[in-house]
Amino acid sequence: MSTAMNFGSKSFKPRAPDKGAFPLDHLGECKAFKETFMKCLRSNNFDSSQCRLQSKGYLECRMENQLMAREPLTKLGFKDLMGPPPSQAGGDAEA
Repeated sequence: MSTAMNFGSKSFKPRAPDKGAFPLDHLGECKAFKETFMKCLRSNNFDSSQCRLQSKGYLECRMENQLMAREPLTKLGFKDLMGPPPSQAGGDAEA
């Protein structure tokens, strides 16, 4: 007796992740940033909202070392952590 199940003729078609694949940090170029982020998570009961600065630093490191595609940090959800544009930074503006 056959116990095979036929769920129809549709087949599963895998799709790539939205942001694509990225290489692992085999050389440990961003290990210090990762460890700082993980320490923050452990200290804050894994509440990632408390570790956004560390997360931002880790992602910046990954982008600088070509371990992920460069994306504007504002697009990655860090708009509120970005400093004001240079023209609004309170420099020596003459009136």
